[in-house]
Amino acid sequence: MKCRQGLALCLWLLTVGTWAQTDVWRTDSLQEVVVTGTGTQHLLKDAPVQTEVISHRQLQQYAGRSIEDILSGLTASFAFNESDMGSGLQMNGLGNSYILILIDGRRLHGDNGGDNDLSLIDPHNIEKIEIVKGASSALYGSDAIAGVINIITKKHKEKGFMFENTSRVGSYGDIRQHNGIALNYGKLSSYTNFQLQHSDGWQNTSEEAPSQTEYHITDSRNKTVNRHTNWQLAERLTYQPTEQLELYASGSIYWKRIYRPCGHHPGVDIKTYDLQYDNASASVGGKWKLNETDVITLDADWKRHAYNYVFTDTTLTDGYVNGRFTNYYPWFPGDKELQSDQQLTNISLKGIFSLPYQQQLSAGFDYRYDWLKAPMRVVAGKATDNTESVYLQDEFSLLDPLFLTAGLRLTRNEGFGTRLTPKLSAMLKAGNLRLRATWSQGYKTPTPKELHYQYVKNMNGVYLYLGNTDLKPQTSNYFGLSGEYTIGRLTMTLSAYYNKVQDMITLVTIPTNEAPGDLIIQYDPKRVRQYQNMEDAKTYGVDFTVRYEARHFTLGGSYSYLDTQANQYDSEKEVMNCVTIDGMAHHKANWYATWNHDFSKHYHLGIGIYGRMSSKRYYQIDGDGKGYQLWRISTTHQIGKVLRIEAGVDNIFDYIDRTPHGLHLGTTTPGRTIYASLSVKLNKGKKLSNKYKSNFNSKENEEN
Repeated sequence: MKCRQGLALCLWLLTVGTWAQTDVWRTDSLQEVVVTGTGTQHLLKDAPVQTEVISHRQLQQYAGRSIEDILSGLTASFAFNESDMGSGLQMNGLGNSYILILIDGRRLHGDNGGDNDLSLIDPHNIEKIEIVKGASSALYGSDAIAGVINIITKKHKEKGFMFENTSRVGSYGDIRQHNGIALNYGKLSSYTNFQLQHSDGWQNTSEEAPSQTEYHITDSRNKTVNRHTNWQLAERLTYQPTEQLELYASGSIYWKRIYRPCGHHPGVDIKTYDLQYDNASASVGGKWKLNETDVITLDADWKRHAYNYVFTDTTLTDGYVNGRFTNYYPWFPGDKELQSDQQLTNISLKGIFSLPYQQQLSAGFDYRYDWLKAPMRVVAGKATDNTESVYLQDEFSLLDPLFLTAGLRLTRNEGFGTRLTPKLSAMLKAGNLRLRATWSQGYKTPTPKELHYQYVKNMNGVYLYLGNTDLKPQTSNYFGLSGEYTIGRLTMTLSAYYNKVQDMITLVTIPTNEAPGDLIIQYDPKRVRQYQNMEDAKTYGVDFTVRYEARHFTLGGSYSYLDTQANQYDSEKEVMNCVTIDGMAHHKANWYATWNHDFSKHYHLGIGIYGRMSSKRYYQIDGDGKGYQLWRISTTHQIGKVLRIEAGVDNIFDYIDRTPHGLHLGTTTPGRTIYASLSVKLNKGKKLSNKYKSNFNSKENEEN
């Protein structure tokens, strides 16, 4: 009843705001410059590839605690299933491994168990987020079958010294800390960023799922979200010897610990180790502006993501140590056991050149080397993979108002040979109407983990998970059609898509007798799951967004309809089954209404009401996730140019999913929570000269 009343209130506000507001519409959002769809600069309204933007203004008004909170709260295309292993991101029906996440155009590296650790992203250092849906392998290579999320960080242009601090506290011991120091003197600039995140965790239920335990347990110690702490220190140095040349070097270190409570039910909630992650990264590169339109960039990245057990009690384990299987290896409190050490080396060379007849050509070369060390989980202890690719993309408008973009990538992988992936996009401009169409192919080779990884999980019996060296590469065909119409203060976008993935890789339950004999003897597993190629899978749906923006008042929302089908062969019954892709929800939506006003030149107030919903999420095993609806109110208070206060209430109507442990949740929210933050920003100096400001702006928009 409360949810229905809240929905009615939001619709009433939308109606009143639409008809009563008389301010001139601000066109800031349409003048936004985006780069992710084509790798080149375009105004958002004229981007040849449909691009969704979460702007800096939206981020400030929403005041999200994490990137998961921001994406799920401000766009309907995303779903999350957060756990100790990562964020479990899904976009338009496809999961983490099909979504390429970039930070300033560079690949995020932080995979664990197939999920991304999005805590690597500091939510207080985001300028904006650009989202491109659909296969983008022609431009970005592997991992871009579902789409691309580009997190663009803030660029600090103040000359001299700048210091900023944001401290946020919330319910359940939630702490978020951000500190930044910027130095800009002449040709040299530096930015140092520190972030800290902590939560005491919470328990929405103490009941274990009867289907996964021998007894009906109602006093489990397992938490819905465990207590955790992580911090990151990052540095970026930039040297600009001339107006045409810019060089940079950057690096970061990251640490995360997940504290797991130890219960008293064997095989269910007794945990004898915590989880710890140790990450590091280093990058160097530069940009050379040949003239006003042509530019060459070179980037070299190294990134490491290490996953460890930190034992809290004496434990006997077994697994592969230096390629040899070892029984009952003892670990003692305080010992740390490496589970996996993933390292990525990526070198990219790219050029953007203007050609006659209003053409813009992009050309590049990418080299990627993946290295995996997992002494207890890979038979040989290590596995590697390397890939090289070259690509071309041409943007031209010979048939104005019709704009075309065509791209082609040639990829060679050491284990799977070569493959061509094309992409073709078109945009037709007709006054305030933009029609866009895209056809693209995706290509993704199996990862070293999918090929070689294996591990066990104790859940009232042993569950055995296996890699598969017989996997084939995945390919896809994506078709998208969208229309965007702007009239006065109102912008509406309607998009339809169809994405067919062939040889899709997923975990499949297989007959126990199909697992290696030595593992069957060793573990006597209750269930065996192995990475396998599905015969084929497809996702299709419709997305709708609407935004009404006035001087003080903004209203908007988005809706996403999704359906998925996958043909999966059941080797035990020798039949082909038609199944849904895990985690799919048919309906997702969000909506918002914000009001902003300057009461004086020293005080600005912003108020926002946000809502989001999801229908039931489908899974093949362990139950479906319940549908839900959540509401939120946020307030922002800008005091002069130095102080900013944010405060609000999440989950106003106190919804909690109390599904027993071991089954899938619709949402992990603990119920109604409150938060407040204080930001301080001090500048000692002045804005950069126009010369350097121009170069920094170019860097921001051509980063990838």
